[in-house]
Amino acid sequence: MDVDLRKVRYFVAVAEHLHFGRAAEALHIAQPVLSRQIRALEDELDAQLFVRDKRSTQLTAAGVQLLADARPLLANADALRRRVGRAAHCADTLTIGFMPGLVVTAATRALIDRRPGLTVEVVRTSWDDQVDTIHDGRVDVGYVRLPIDQRGLQVRPLLTEPYVVVLPAGHRLAGRDTIGIAELADEHLLQDPNGFPEWRDLAGESHAGRSRRAWTVRTVEEKLEHVAAGRGIALLPRSAATFYCRPHVAYVLIDDMAPNQVCLAWDGTANSELVRDFVTIATTHTADLAGSWLLPAIAPRFPVGRG
Repeated sequence: MDVDLRKVRYFVAVAEHLHFGRAAEALHIAQPVLSRQIRALEDELDAQLFVRDKRSTQLTAAGVQLLADARPLLANADALRRRVGRAAHCADTLTIGFMPGLVVTAATRALIDRRPGLTVEVVRTSWDDQVDTIHDGRVDVGYVRLPIDQRGLQVRPLLTEPYVVVLPAGHRLAGRDTIGIAELADEHLLQDPNGFPEWRDLAGESHAGRSRRAWTVRTVEEKLEHVAAGRGIALLPRSAATFYCRPHVAYVLIDDMAPNQVCLAWDGTANSELVRDFVTIATTHTADLAGSWLLPAIAPRFPVGRG
């Protein structure tokens, strides 16, 4: 029996909310309809997916397994729909994802020069969705920052760049040219510590646990606002810090932290001549990718230092 993707989407909504009423609101359907669809899915799979009582809804072991499999299944279905739609209606289009701080103009112009009439779309991605946008077809190829889950992707390294720490302007370390990561071990990190093992290992599990409360601070702009308000620190690749220079914060180069790796990534199952062309071009247009042309203008406020 084929799995009904609509029912799988309903299941994911319930699994994420762990509440049938809130899931029904998010899906814009009536709760009894949602309950019937979940029961029908359980019948089709011959497995109980949820345990419900008056106070809570919990996933069963089968539900946990289905949730793990359902997300990539739905992402692939979305990607298929988008790619077929583009092929049918706008074949001469390439959509490129890019992370904050990266300048993709040189590569996109070179591609357009090679393919007159091509339409290039760009999508600004984030740490949270830079891979999801590739899997679900929102972008054809993306400039990503490691670490990422590389399963199902082809990845081409482009360059590395050092990290800087973003501090409140009045911080005791704000006037330094460079800094060691150990000097930041007692600071409150406004990011997931697992993304920065050098800091995590020095800070210890208890401090990393306190930082976990700040994981909802997602965008660069949000991080800078919180840093400026004295609520913690942020670690950014130098190019991202370059693009987001602003008052009330200071940037200091970290001289003993592994650099950030910038790569191109695309669907490992895709066979697109257009993507292959862009990858070839992009690997020869990395000089301005990390905003190096801006560094001289901000040198008084942002030391280049080593790296």
